[in-house]
Amino acid sequence: MIDKKKANLNMKKQWAKFIVVVLLYLLFLYWVKSWLGLIVIPFIYDVYISKKINWQWWKDAEAPVRFVMSWVDAIVFALVAVYFINLFFFQNYVIPSSSLEKSLLRGDYLFVSKLSYGPRIPQTPLTMPLTQHTLPIFGCKSYISWPHWDYRRVPGLGTVQQNDIVVFNYPAGDSVMTEEKYQAADYYQYCYLYGMQNVEAPSQPVDSMKAQQQWDFYQKVLAKGASIIKGNPNEFGDVISRPTDRRENYVKRCVGLPGQTLEIRNKRVYTDGKMNKEPDNVQYTYFVKLKQMIPDAIMVDLGITMEDMISMNTYGYMPLTNRAAAALKQRTDLVEYVREVTDSDHVDTGKTYPVDGNTGWTRDNYGPVWIPAKGKSIDLNLQNIAVYERPIRVYEGNELEVKDEKIYINGKEAKSYTFKMDYYWMMGDNRHNSADSRYWGFVPEDHVVGKPIFIWLSVNPENVGPKYRWGRLFNMVDNIK
Repeated sequence: MIDKKKANLNMKKQWAKFIVVVLLYLLFLYWVKSWLGLIVIPFIYDVYISKKINWQWWKDAEAPVRFVMSWVDAIVFALVAVYFINLFFFQNYVIPSSSLEKSLLRGDYLFVSKLSYGPRIPQTPLTMPLTQHTLPIFGCKSYISWPHWDYRRVPGLGTVQQNDIVVFNYPAGDSVMTEEKYQAADYYQYCYLYGMQNVEAPSQPVDSMKAQQQWDFYQKVLAKGASIIKGNPNEFGDVISRPTDRRENYVKRCVGLPGQTLEIRNKRVYTDGKMNKEPDNVQYTYFVKLKQMIPDAIMVDLGITMEDMISMNTYGYMPLTNRAAAALKQRTDLVEYVREVTDSDHVDTGKTYPVDGNTGWTRDNYGPVWIPAKGKSIDLNLQNIAVYERPIRVYEGNELEVKDEKIYINGKEAKSYTFKMDYYWMMGDNRHNSADSRYWGFVPEDHVVGKPIFIWLSVNPENVGPKYRWGRLFNMVDNIK
């Protein structure tokens, strides 16, 4: 009798657990709008109620099998849990470069929330957890391209706001050179560089060409550069394509929102004619000539890194915050001069976006450019088509052609285009040392990964200063203005 009561009580507990788990699971399916997941409910029922399937058969096996399978079970569970958490809730991200210094530093480990802007349903769901695109050691792809699902984002806590720091997939990372030293390079910048070096010089300056001639010239340049890169696999490796969610993760500050008109005038960013607030620790590049080495204590105090010193020793300039530049100017015992770099110094920083346009824009004087917004239209012409060609053709999947001074989209003449997605303009706070939207253009909404919430660890990669930056631990990223 007692055993029967215990069995009944145990069954009631199992039913209670089953109901709670199913309700939570149904809420999750409602959130992600994916009712295909209902096929899992019979298996949940079996785990808690019917127990027809012996899910842990290995517990009754011989010792060697039991030992191995216990580890396999634990590892599989951990990988599935991490995969699920990283997809829908949060992931870790480490700052790999100095493009956001001195707001975020190399070696900062960030807690990145997927809930802030809403997590994306994975476009390439079959991927190895804890990898982005490449398996460590083996060096091969860590994902399977099929199945590939269309972009969809589930509701989040908010949307990207002006001056948010955002983690996103690198838009120009759709095409990648596989040779290790070129994997982080911008494929399209290289196509432009090698194309310009190897295409026969035109009979007239590009500035004096008609719009159609300019378009044809740049298409020829890019095609030539692409053929050189693809024809030299020993140097560049293969050129491969990566799906959106498997592209490299970048982190920048959003300085332009969908529908805004952005312009950079003498280094300052304006949106809709209003000057945007500069980050508190914004950096620009300065020519610096030293009389003697800067002491380590001053370098630490002013945030000057060894990377900055290498830049100065190699090129004669380095990035400095306003505070650091003012402080060095006062140290006439250490410094002969400090002067901010301008466009007139003709420092080569690569071709600004669009690489197939003749805009004359620079990193310090750029635009104006309208940032596409979902459902909004723009009149297309030969003066702006180079700016919007990539969103129309690559990000939104249309065929685009320019011939006889007319624009054709999907085979039909087009005088305007209505965008299907929102786009953003991202820039680094280290304004003269950042590969950002000025070089590769707009960030589509389907590339947005999440929002950094706080720094949970900060490791100093420099030989100057302490190994761990304890004062940065648990600093909220929203407070970094």
